Amino acid sequence: MSEKIKVGILGYGNLGRGAELAISQQPDMELVAVFSRRGSVETVDKNVKSLHIDDATDYVDKIDVMILCGGSATDLPEQTPAFARLFNTVDSYDTHALIPEYFESVNEVSKESGHVNIISVGWDPGLFSINRVMAEAVLQEGNTYTFWGKGLSQGHSDAVRRVEGVKAGVQYTLPSNEAMDEVRQGNNPELTKTSSHKRECYVVLEADADPKVVEKAIKTMPNYFDEYDTTVHFITEEELQRDHNKMPHGGFVIHSGKTGTDKNDQIIEYSLKLESNPEFTASVLVAYARAAYRLSKEGQSGAKTVYEVGPGYIHPKSPAELRKEYL
Repeated sequence: MSEKIKVGILGYGNLGRGAELAISQQPDMELVAVFSRRGSVETVDKNVKSLHIDDATDYVDKIDVMILCGGSATDLPEQTPAFARLFNTVDSYDTHALIPEYFESVNEVSKESGHVNIISVGWDPGLFSINRVMAEAVLQEGNTYTFWGKGLSQGHSDAVRRVEGVKAGVQYTLPSNEAMDEVRQGNNPELTKTSSHKRECYVVLEADADPKVVEKAIKTMPNYFDEYDTTVHFITEEELQRDHNKMPHGGFVIHSGKTGTDKNDQIIEYSLKLESNPEFTASVLVAYARAAYRLSKEGQSGAKTVYEVGPGYIHPKSPAELRKEYL
């Protein structure tokens, strides 16, 4: 086997830990170091080097791809443009409404530095994004529906925890079974965000926090909760640990289309059922780290999304092997 892809991890929360575990399963990668604002952290593999985030600049020539595992609310908008100057990167930026401007900010730096920086990688945005576009390309007449959950959203939970007065918390997204049945029957219903999903937050307050102020701040948060039917539950730390210590998630992309003069119903459905959301998201990031490395080796540069990266780039096998074994 050729020399392994040297990977770094920036940020060591649930996603960073998942990235470490995913890298250990790859036949063509090795983890060089983990970087955290906390400095040295306790990694799963005790032999993995862990350093302060400021030490990352010393590894520019030692790391092929840096996986950015910070949150979308405040970390990635600052970290990705900064680290795109130094490394090829992949990240999981998931604020859908702001992705176009986020892309431009990263692309400007990427072009200047000559790096490949793949943004908004995960399952949504990411794998679900691919399936939405594929379905609509094949069935032009029809509608695409995305349902999330039931599951714990990392990005939305991170946003909840950043609200002033919140000590800890999680957020669950719940899909409407009635709405999904309508779609699967080819009825092409007109669905609103409220009719297709609900959001439930479970929050532990700081000692001096006003629950009414915190609830309002969460429910009116742009791009996260303001357009959804959101419920906020205040609970104790003990309840949070006991009842909300798992990180399941999943969802469905369903395209209901019609073809021919007889308007035959054609339904495309893609689904995920995840026992560990961060471990799965991290696994997607790691696969796209391979793509960033390969694209960089080809001499490409600039920001990329999953739309610009063919599936052959993310699989460890060669194009010849893929043609023989999978096509």
